[in-house]
Amino acid sequence: MKKIFVLGLGAGLISLSACNSSPREQAADNIESNSEAMADNMEDMADNTNSSAAADTLENQADAVRATGENQAEDMRTNDADTNLSNGM
Repeated sequence: MKKIFVLGLGAGLISLSACNSSPREQAADNIESNSEAMADNMEDMADNTNSSAAADTLENQADAVRATGENQAEDMRTNDADTNLSNGM
């Protein structure tokens, strides 16, 4: 049930973020929303596990997923993928 709620919430946020945004900004928002939802699911799994080691591992993975999503979204917003300006080509 939580997964359905998170997916529904993500779809709602995506539709709201589509208002008055460029396609690049929308894509960056989608990346952030998806990574946030994945990280939230991992944290929920960590809360439901019986092993503290497994919970710590899931929490660390959730943090990594969240950070990766933020970095990818920031890269989407600041670098021109069509001209490869971020790598100097």
